[in-house]
Amino acid sequence: MTSLVSNSPLVQLFRAPAKPAFDISPRVRAIVAIAATSMSLAVIYALFRGFTGLAPSHPNTRDLAIVLHVATVIPAIPLGGYLLLAPKGTKWHKLLGKMWVVLMVTTALSACFIKYGGGLDFHVSPIHIFVPLTLIASYKLIATARRGDMKGHKREILSLYLGALMIPGIVSMALPGRLMHTWLFV
Repeated sequence: MTSLVSNSPLVQLFRAPAKPAFDISPRVRAIVAIAATSMSLAVIYALFRGFTGLAPSHPNTRDLAIVLHVATVIPAIPLGGYLLLAPKGTKWHKLLGKMWVVLMVTTALSACFIKYGGGLDFHVSPIHIFVPLTLIASYKLIATARRGDMKGHKREILSLYLGALMIPGIVSMALPGRLMHTWLFV
């Protein structure tokens, strides 16, 4: 009976591989935990204020590119944090990791269609540097995992999560006029 349970597909999904995968150092683990938790809580608070009418309405909620951008980046914040803190190498980690990369790539590509400054012209802002960085890091993240280069995979995932997700997130919350800033502070 025990062997039937331990060999079930659901148990196998969460079971760590025999060869341990990479893990992050305790210091980096603490940074990721603090970043993921604080950013997730800030986003939850902003969404609560925005959807309950406690924050003023914002014209960006009518822009499809911004709605898609926000809808894909929001789940990427806690999911990426979970993936960095949870056991590595499981089937669950691989499945959720693929979903996270799809969210990140969709977030980056949708940013290409966000118009800054209004009007029909596309105005590039300095934050657009994260679009190619995200796409390149996503490619490298997949390539290093497929090659079995866990050191490179670790480097890419940390740079993508802390660099391409957290930095633009902080900027979007800090700059007046942006949707998240309005929903958080106005």
